[in-house]
Amino acid sequence: MGALSPLHLVIVLVIALLVIGPGKLPETGAALGRAIREFRHSVSGDLEEATPPIPGGPLAPEGAVEPTPPPSDGS
Repeated sequence: MGALSPLHLVIVLVIALLVIGPGKLPETGAALGRAIREFRHSVSGDLEEATPPIPGGPLAPEGAVEPTPPPSDGS
């Protein structure tokens, strides 16, 4: 199997634009990047570094403060 050429990458990008749409493409790319990064960390055994602690969760550091919800506008 050969290497990917720039033409192959352009074709994949065009198909992604058609399927996902230009508005959701950056969000989808970021989510895919996070998923790949977490997968790599979990395979290497660094699971605690791959997932940041949730404030107030079991892995939260002492003195962690829960985030406050945004104020509602009453509607």
